[in-house]
Order: sequence, then structure tokens, then C-alpha cells
Amino acid sequence: MRLLITLFGAAAVMLAQQPPAKPFTSAADVTAMIAKAKAERKPDQANFVQALLQASPYTVNLEYRVKDVAAPAAVHETEAEIFYVIDGSGTLTTGGKLHDEKRSNAKNLSGTSIDGGTAKKVSKGDCFVVPENTPHGFTDIPNVLVLMSLHVPRGGAAK
Repeated sequence: MRLLITLFGAAAVMLAQQPPAKPFTSAADVTAMIAKAKAERKPDQANFVQALLQASPYTVNLEYRVKDVAAPAAVHETEAEIFYVIDGSGTLTTGGKLHDEKRSNAKNLSGTSIDGGTAKKVSKGDCFVVPENTPHGFTDIPNVLVLMSLHVPRGGAAK
């Protein structure tokens, strides 16, 4: 719990440095966002993403993932990513090498899966950091996996 408080406390400090575009999201808002994701996600959509909080250059997202829809694995070359599992469970694989690697944009790579790496079960209440330049992806979702995620640019500021 201390790790979670520390990580999101650091995020709050970073968010406080800019006038927030969306400074607060209530528990009721999160519940409504999960319901929206469930209702509006297309059957083949691997990840339904909505902004929970925004203060440039940071955005905290709600990610809604489901079983049987494979999401690409990713590498963020200049950003770490902090996750908190709001609900559900799945397997996080980190490290290894992206399979069928392709450039998504100037700072990100994607792949169909990860070759090698370390797999770890994650579930409601878990919190973890994926360092920059680290392949990562989620698989084996038995029902849903609802995540809060924050990309943290190198040096704590947008590049």
C-alpha cells in the first residue's frame, strides 16, 4: 500500500505542476467509465482506453481489457508505465523480445506477442512499474482486466 501511495503521490505532484484539465475522478465516475467500456467496446477491440485524470503532459488512463481478444505487446522507448489493477486479473509478461516487432510511432514499438520474458499473475489491488524500453503485454485474462495506467516520460517531463 505504501508503494501505491508513493507512486500516485509522485503522480499527484507532477500533475500539480500544470493547471489540470481533469483534476478529479470520483469512485462513481470510475464505475460509470467501466460500465461505458463494457457497453461500447467493440467485440474485436483489445483495449478500451479512457482518461481518468489529465494535466499536461500527463494522463492517467482507465484501460478495460477482456478475455479472448489479444492485445499487442508494447515497448515505450522513452516512458516508464505505472499500473494499478482496479478489477479482474491476467498475466503480465515483461522483458524478452517483441515478436513481429513494428514501429507504432516515433517513441513506441508493438508486437504480436513477447518471446521469452517473465510472466507474473496480476489481480485486483496489484501495483507495478514497467521501465522504459521494456517489452510488456497482458494475456490470460479470465474475464476482464481493468487497469489504471500512467506513462511517465524520462526525467519526469515531456520530451
